[in-house]
Amino acid sequence: MPITITVRKNGSLGINAEDAAQIVLLDHEGKVIPPRAEGRPMSLCRCGASKVKPFCDGSHKELGFIDPADPMDNPDLPQG
Repeated sequence: MPITITVRKNGSLGINAEDAAQIVLLDHEGKVIPPRAEGRPMSLCRCGASKVKPFCDGSHKELGFIDPADPMDNPDLPQG
């Protein structure tokens, strides 16, 4: 089963895999960023306000984060 990344409407990026060990998150220097908690779904911050970046802590709700334009409406991006 593939690793799936879901862009949540006005929220985080949800990452799911059959086996969490399949997911490896790296920082800008290539160092492994350990998951927040074993067995917990991985969600990455999109709003920039999380206090536990790169993970989501729900700050987007307080911030009132609104998605930018739908990427599927952007003709410059590859479709499909």
